[in-house]
Amino acid sequence: MASNSIITNPEAFVALRNLERTNESLSKTQQRISTGLKVSSAQDDASNFAIAQGIRGDVKALGAITQGLNNSKGIGNVALAGVTAISDLLTDVRQKLTELANGGITSAQRAIIKADFDKLMSQAMSFVDNANFNGRNLLISNATNVNTISNLNGTNLTLSARSGTGTTGIVHLIKSLAGATIGVTGAAGDPGNAQSVIIAQYKNLETEINTSLGALGSEIRALNFQTDFLSTVVDSTEVGLGNIVDADLARESAELTALQVRQQLGVQVLGIANQQPQILLGLLGQ
Repeated sequence: MASNSIITNPEAFVALRNLERTNESLSKTQQRISTGLKVSSAQDDASNFAIAQGIRGDVKALGAITQGLNNSKGIGNVALAGVTAISDLLTDVRQKLTELANGGITSAQRAIIKADFDKLMSQAMSFVDNANFNGRNLLISNATNVNTISNLNGTNLTLSARSGTGTTGIVHLIKSLAGATIGVTGAAGDPGNAQSVIIAQYKNLETEINTSLGALGSEIRALNFQTDFLSTVVDSTEVGLGNIVDADLARESAELTALQVRQQLGVQVLGIANQQPQILLGLLGQ
């Protein structure tokens, strides 16, 4: 009979095959525990691995979008700080213009006030020049809009440049007011007549500053809302990805223990099967 052959040992073959299966399963379980993933390559599950790779790509793209939004928020916040500083400064500018409209001050006093006014306007331009973030400045005369991708569909959120066109824009209005002739006698012999033109220029600048505050404030708020939303989307996406590829370590730990026991038993069974030909040696010896 084949079972009494010293050439062929079918019991050993069966025991070996079972041991190899156990070792293979043990290797997979150990890999899942060490990586924390039940699908770590296409060999584990081709379809789910392909899905997971696509989701990982989306997560990285969302990270890049968030980084772009944060960069744009920096540009907007710096520009808003510059406009806010100019807005605060305009109260002092208005005071100096009112003082210069007073016909009862002396020429020396007028020169002092005018010098103070010039310093204020120079400071306003300094605010504009320093409103720079990462090489972008929304307040300078040649500024352009900043368009930022806000989602995976490529939709843009825009930060509007406050450069204006022609006689509009913060820089032009500041320079126009700073370069105006202030404190001279008007057509009717009253400094207030000439001053009324200056006040009109001041009002134009004030209106533009207030408009810029509102526009930048709302646009930055939209960037903040989108950043918060994308953070939630990324969190939810990563949870979904984990449901596809993450290993259940509690289950894998229990499986590891069971496989280790099966491996030990398989080794013992293979050892017993390999001893079968030794029995025949006993028969030959007798």
